[in-house]
Amino acid sequence: MILVFGSLNMDLVMQMEHLPQPGETVICPGYVLKAGGKGNNQAVAAARAGAKVAMAGALGRDGFGDSLAARQQGEGIDISLIARGEAPTGCAPIAIDAAGENFIVVAGGANLTANQAAIPQEKLGSGTLVVLQMEVPHAENWALLARAKAAGARTLLNVAPAAAVPEAALGDVDFLAVNEIEAVQVARALGIMEAEPLSAAAALARRYNLACVVTLGARGAALVTAEGGWRVQPLKVEVVDTTGAGDAFVGNFAAALDAGLAPEEALRRASVAGSLACTAVGAQEALPRAADVDAKLAGVPAATPL
Repeated sequence: MILVFGSLNMDLVMQMEHLPQPGETVICPGYVLKAGGKGNNQAVAAARAGAKVAMAGALGRDGFGDSLAARQQGEGIDISLIARGEAPTGCAPIAIDAAGENFIVVAGGANLTANQAAIPQEKLGSGTLVVLQMEVPHAENWALLARAKAAGARTLLNVAPAAAVPEAALGDVDFLAVNEIEAVQVARALGIMEAEPLSAAAALARRYNLACVVTLGARGAALVTAEGGWRVQPLKVEVVDTTGAGDAFVGNFAAALDAGLAPEEALRRASVAGSLACTAVGAQEALPRAADVDAKLAGVPAATPL
């Protein structure tokens, strides 16, 4: 089973001719509501990949919260660990101009009240893969990682958005998922001054005895361990929108691990899923299903050793 502890947001997407300047009001035709939040997206990605998924986090007692909970249930996700409180559901107004430039304001809301202590200990056994990101209070992540590791669960931390991770927390991480910028930032915060992403990933893997998964955009992805690692190429697609590609990658990587696949094969499936997520507009709308990945898997060669 996969247990995702993370954020749930409602995105309000507004198209307009130009972005407002300070003090300016810009009228646009309307807005579209889209489910978001990295935890939410990764839970849906893993569920569509065929995994049994439970979501832990926090929503408000409001219409946005009702909608997000219903959407997760519609994906077959267990929402019994999502708390409902007085803080409003997380929300992200997103303004996009005619040239595709945007600005985004994220109101954390209920996400800032997410409490890992509400997760029962029996959910953290050896059959669980715990997946975390960085859009809930970081101290809650570190506490959950320690509990999960002690209970025998596997752990996957996606350091997005990038932030410093304490050394003690990294000692509780089995899989550290980062993009090429985040790999360098996490390493430098720990005194590892490697400027090249895979070198930084290798240093993190050696120091903390973990596997570091690095997404490399159009250059594919790599999984680096203390002993070596693997590299995969991306699936060649016509890119429409890269929103959610990272979440598709992480969710599918987690689902493949949960299904018992070797890390290098999980990397390959995740690479295909991340590429497919770029072929449609939106984060969750573009997340592929297991059959979609199966159909395109032959388009990506097997992982090669680093």
